[in-house]
Amino acid sequence: MNESKDFLRKIVEEDLASGKNREIITRFPPEPNGFPHIGHAKSICINFGIANDYQGHCNLRMDDTNPTKEDTQFVEALKDAVEWLGFNWGESVYFTSDYFPKLYEYAVELIKMDKAYVDSLDEEEIREYRGTVTEAGRRSKYANRTVEENLDLFERMKKGEFKDGEHVLRARIDMSADNMQLRDPLLYRIRHADHIRTGDEWCIYPMYDFAHCLSDYLEGISHSLCTLEFENNRDIYNWVLNTLGLTSSRPYQYEFARLGINYTVMSKRKLLELVKGGQVSGWDDPRMPTIAGYKRRGYTPESILTFCDQIGIAKANSMVDVAQLEFCIRDDLNTKVPRVLCVLDPLKVTIENYDGFEEIDAPYYPHDVPKEGSRKLPFSREIYIERDDFMENPPKGYFRLTPNQAVRLRHAYIISCKEVIKDSNGNITEIKAEYYPNSKSGSEDTSGIKVKSAIQWVSATEAKKVEVRLYDRLFVNEAPEGIEDINPDSLQVIKNALIEPAVITEKPDERFQFERQGYFYADPILYTDEKPVFNKIVSLKDSWAKKSETSKPTPKPQAKKVQIDGEVVAMNEAQKVLFDKYLELRLNSEVANTLARDEHLSKFYEEALSILNSPVNLANIVSNEVARELKQMEVSELKFSAKQIAELVKMIDNATISNKIAKQVFEEMVKTGENPTQIVEAKGLVQISDPAKILPILDEIIANNPDNVAKFKAGNTKLLGFFVGQVLKATKGKGNPKVVNELVGKRLQ
Repeated sequence: MNESKDFLRKIVEEDLASGKNREIITRFPPEPNGFPHIGHAKSICINFGIANDYQGHCNLRMDDTNPTKEDTQFVEALKDAVEWLGFNWGESVYFTSDYFPKLYEYAVELIKMDKAYVDSLDEEEIREYRGTVTEAGRRSKYANRTVEENLDLFERMKKGEFKDGEHVLRARIDMSADNMQLRDPLLYRIRHADHIRTGDEWCIYPMYDFAHCLSDYLEGISHSLCTLEFENNRDIYNWVLNTLGLTSSRPYQYEFARLGINYTVMSKRKLLELVKGGQVSGWDDPRMPTIAGYKRRGYTPESILTFCDQIGIAKANSMVDVAQLEFCIRDDLNTKVPRVLCVLDPLKVTIENYDGFEEIDAPYYPHDVPKEGSRKLPFSREIYIERDDFMENPPKGYFRLTPNQAVRLRHAYIISCKEVIKDSNGNITEIKAEYYPNSKSGSEDTSGIKVKSAIQWVSATEAKKVEVRLYDRLFVNEAPEGIEDINPDSLQVIKNALIEPAVITEKPDERFQFERQGYFYADPILYTDEKPVFNKIVSLKDSWAKKSETSKPTPKPQAKKVQIDGEVVAMNEAQKVLFDKYLELRLNSEVANTLARDEHLSKFYEEALSILNSPVNLANIVSNEVARELKQMEVSELKFSAKQIAELVKMIDNATISNKIAKQVFEEMVKTGENPTQIVEAKGLVQISDPAKILPILDEIIANNPDNVAKFKAGNTKLLGFFVGQVLKATKGKGNPKVVNELVGKRLQ
């Protein structure tokens, strides 16, 4: 058995090895009383993932036992979430309500065994009689009713002869049990309310503890996987099945830690309050932690699956940093989405020595991304730049446009400021500029002008007006209680942003990186050709931690200066030299800035670079993975060396391993200090690039998904990612993504 596997998979493997189970059947059993959130995503991944790993099956079951809170829209939202995450529940969705007649029979059987009775205490009395953790409870006087009386009352309850709360059915177990859940728990209650599926056929409804275990049994579930809050309920689960004699091929319950994320509320009750109170626009508001919210905001299924995989499966509850989820979506989009130019706060620039019009061929992807594609970028005499990319009286270290400092227009020319136009209130309304014809990007620059940054821009005549929605975290507190902790700045709507025209001619269901702004997604509900609306998915870097730090009082100046939210702190001369050197090595400005400003990172990078001439890939792993470790410890405490990082990157360059596998290898290096080559060989992580090995896997996936094949051929090209993801999952991430993409594209033609 693989010792690195989580404890649930170890249990499953032991049960298969011992012959206890011949087939693994799990279930995802949500109550349809709200939209599923990110915590449900973890449960979906565990239940469907374990079933898939062991060639089993996972049932999607709606636990529809409370007619007062359930709705068909929630059923559809749950189905959509499971499907969007890439899982398949089979031919039909299960409902607990399908078993109401059988559950009633089981309840009658318990009454006949004198293991259940009808109680007529009210809710407050039942709570009082239960006792405390230090005092035993006492049984209701109504527990003395005869079997015949209980059968009669229970049947009359079913016929609707009593009001809500007038009677309940309780199990007869032990009113002095240490586990208070066993103190004669409720099995049925009266609810005169229409049910979303059965209408008014029933007016008594089974409680979770009674319905859940029996539904599992009726469906042949082998492993009932629940979150930790149901740990004490396991005794009732076992009592019901054992008492009814349902011991052959019976299910067993196991618990895992539920997902907790800081700055996030995951109580459906509190989320419902936000929806009803109008604090959000609905369950799919892009600020909501619902799967529908993440989907509308522009998160990808792959990023959610990666996040759930990274946090793992534990036995104890803990809090996960929301920055980890944000990292996953950045990491997923970084090599996928095209880079485009958008100006959120436009400032007009007139280039006085330029006449005419041209279209600049601009790549969608930087050189270090293994994708191709370009578009024509209109350039004209009048353009718009970001307002904060010009400063009349800049602080030291400001590298953008000033009256005395030139700047490069991304993909285009270098310009300099000649005149600043202001209105009567002193506000800057226009910049008069000149351009240097011999400075065009991609051509030999003979202008002699040196610049240290490039800024985004759009042509005034060709740019398209768009609405941009900038989303921030919904709550300001790390452990929010509810409405009182809402972040008032969680949504900023910019009505008159300007974007390059190529973006609007693309399909609206697409993600982009707006350069220097973040990752964005065309809102699937609000977007129209007449009014394009884009949602900010996530920033390019995690700025929230920096915001939090700046809000705290600082008793004395910090020794280490950093750049925070647009406040530029000047580099010293040594840092400038490094920054310029890294730009010449073709690192992007953000990575170059990160490395140049941190002495420890730059030394580590320089050492690795002296061993392996792969500047871009080395820089990416040092500025991200290595930097993350150096936030936790000193360089001397690292178990890995620059030489080992160079060895790891060499395997990426040679296509021995994929970037995804490289991250897995790096985590092992962090823990053990073992050489990456040894890790790859020991764990069999060599990337699969041979089409002969990939095609049989792909063909099987295509054969098993005829509906998705048909949808793809009918024009739903988004499903290309589904098939690629399924192949990569089947190869446990070892398939060469480039090869897989090519093979999928050819097979589905």
